[in-house]
Amino acid sequence: MQAYIYIMSDMQAVVTMTNFQMYRHIMSPGWTLGWVWAKKEVIWSMVGAQATEQGDCSKFKGNVPHCCKKNPTVVDLLPGVPYNQQIANCCKGGVVSSWSQDSSTAVSSFQVGVGRAGTSNKTVNLPLNFTLLGPGLGYTCSGAKKVPSTVFLTPDGRRKTQALMTWNVTCTYNQILASRYPSCCVSMSSFYNSTITPCPSCSCGCQNNNNCISSDAEIESVVGKNRTRSRNSNAMIRCTNHMCPIRVHWHVKLNYKEYWRVKMTVTNFNYAMNYTQWTLVAQHPNLHNITQVFSFEYKPLLPYKYTNDTGMFYGLKFYNDVLKEAGADGNVQSELILKKDMSTFTFKQGWAFPRKIYFNGDECAMPAPDEYPYLPNSANSKLISISTMASFLLLVFANLLGMI
Repeated sequence: MQAYIYIMSDMQAVVTMTNFQMYRHIMSPGWTLGWVWAKKEVIWSMVGAQATEQGDCSKFKGNVPHCCKKNPTVVDLLPGVPYNQQIANCCKGGVVSSWSQDSSTAVSSFQVGVGRAGTSNKTVNLPLNFTLLGPGLGYTCSGAKKVPSTVFLTPDGRRKTQALMTWNVTCTYNQILASRYPSCCVSMSSFYNSTITPCPSCSCGCQNNNNCISSDAEIESVVGKNRTRSRNSNAMIRCTNHMCPIRVHWHVKLNYKEYWRVKMTVTNFNYAMNYTQWTLVAQHPNLHNITQVFSFEYKPLLPYKYTNDTGMFYGLKFYNDVLKEAGADGNVQSELILKKDMSTFTFKQGWAFPRKIYFNGDECAMPAPDEYPYLPNSANSKLISISTMASFLLLVFANLLGMI
């Protein structure tokens, strides 16, 4: 995530945040941006966003600033605000798409009127200690760095103007900083083995009496009380062996002569959280031969120049782009048809299962390789036995016809 701040005058600055992460977006309730003023600056006004607290503005008589805090915290405005409170790329409730999903909505902007900031690029001091929540922890921001001033072109294309000064802040995401545990896990099954490989135990932490919901009666009482609380509360997760809010199930469904078929199911175990604009990334060597995807959007990702083994899946707009909270509707699913590459394709040694799965940019906990559904050793011999028996029956039937 990069934020460009450019000063239009001694009073006005525009902040533009761009999400360059390919498959990690910022979902509802959106981003929160904070910083510390270098001197005694105040925010007189804001367009496209608002400070969460006004602070102590008792020193000002008459016109009162929008925010007088030394360390303001800013959030995006919600959709539908009056037009005089909007600027381009604002007012989406802080929701920012991943770059690969939709680059046109991977940008968020707001305008801020600053007081006591100085009147030239030599007297304006850069803010300090930028922080970004998106919407939870995980982001670490660099210091502000001056870059060449942003240049603007007039609508007729005949005149250029430039900002008084521009600086850049880069924020990077680290899953370990966000949580000590993963936020998702993977389970597996196949048509050729009746065993279902579950998510590893305690994938996202271990169960205790206070951090999950175990019964339907408890669901009704607890969920009703917590509707207005933090949407990330672990106490709203269904009690499971893995204790993950999200489980991805990969099922090897069918085997054709030249193709094979996979079913993917994403299940939400959180009773108080919808996952908006969710993304699922899978790594598998056969994804370069994917033929058809049902009910999900699909885009190949190329992490390496000559390797096409990674794909991003996400919901169809207005259909299943929201993964609803736990319950009857708390899942989304799709099926994939992949063309076989006969030089590499096999069902042996777990080859048909993904190497890694990511949900909303976080890596999911995978079962140990020796726990994958295995191809029975007797599979080939059974096929031979069936073929031999069929030949024998045909021979007997022919002999009977000859006797009639």
